[in-house]
Amino acid sequence: EAEEEAALSSHSRSRVVLLRMWGRRCCCFLSEGGEGEAGGRSDPSAPRSPPPCGLAMAGYEYVSAEQLAGFDKYKYSAVDNNPLSLYVMHPFWNTVVKIFPTWLAPNLITFCGFLLLVFNFFLMAYFDPDFYASAPDHVHVPNKLWVIVGLLNFIAYTLDGVDGKQARRTKSSTPLGELFDHGLDSWACMFFVVTVYSTFGRGSNGVSVFVLYLLLWVVLFSFILSHWEKYNTGILFLPWGYDISQVTISIVYIVTSIVGVEAWYEPFLFNVLYRDLFTTMIIGCALTVTLPMSLHNYYNAYSSRTLKHDSLYEAMLPFLSPVLLFVLCTLWIFQSPSDILEAHPRLFYFMVGTAFANISVNIH
Repeated sequence: EAEEEAALSSHSRSRVVLLRMWGRRCCCFLSEGGEGEAGGRSDPSAPRSPPPCGLAMAGYEYVSAEQLAGFDKYKYSAVDNNPLSLYVMHPFWNTVVKIFPTWLAPNLITFCGFLLLVFNFFLMAYFDPDFYASAPDHVHVPNKLWVIVGLLNFIAYTLDGVDGKQARRTKSSTPLGELFDHGLDSWACMFFVVTVYSTFGRGSNGVSVFVLYLLLWVVLFSFILSHWEKYNTGILFLPWGYDISQVTISIVYIVTSIVGVEAWYEPFLFNVLYRDLFTTMIIGCALTVTLPMSLHNYYNAYSSRTLKHDSLYEAMLPFLSPVLLFVLCTLWIFQSPSDILEAHPRLFYFMVGTAFANISVNIH
């Protein structure tokens, strides 16, 4: 055991953790660290059967030897200057994280929060499979369920906020934990967008499934913008829109449980319907907050000569795959002989979100 530790002494503790996880078929991944800086806990008594190259399972190499070597040099760097986060949510999360025992793995917190969003998605899929439940003359989702959805959404948001704090609190942060956290975040974009769609639906007072498809892509591109910044600047600037949207969505669910979906039929102001407000808020937040701040952060790095990539091609490379996915999916919608988006909107959104999440984790 001592000889093996000495042989691995030139590598970071995070690499040791990864290799040991392979020996346990990655089953203990959820107990080995979380989001944040490199370096994590290790278990000297754990069995080790490292593969000859990288991190593999079931004959497939998920992390190459080159990627493992990169973990040794990686340092997590993030900036969160959102007033809502700084003055409201972070003090709240700092209190919540103290409730968790120190033996609770940060990755397990991350995964539990994600599962709550998945549960909300399938709960709405049962009561509103085709997004007509909120339309007039249709059987609505029971009001009490909106309370459950709202509370679970806020709990999921809270767990996503405290997982990194738990990792730093227990000194169990690893680069793979950050990848796990942000990978699930990229997938979660689809779940919460599609779930909130059920409050309006696609009836006469809702928005069409194609409009929702475009709004989903606005959210997905907003997500990828923050990681495009990190790819070019080395710093993850946490987007303001995420915190605002999660708090707003949770409130909308609770309000819906009180007033019913019929309240959203009425104009918000003059002749502006709530569906128009919903659409305007998503697009407006992306164009007036997310995009300008991303460009501003990129320009600051350019001015200070701290950009990681000099050529325009390298700088824009993270957008290539998402744009290709958007183009191909949109062509599929227009060329589909069975009108797939109208016939199976929920499955189509799920496919888009899953493919996007796969692309996102590869950008990391």
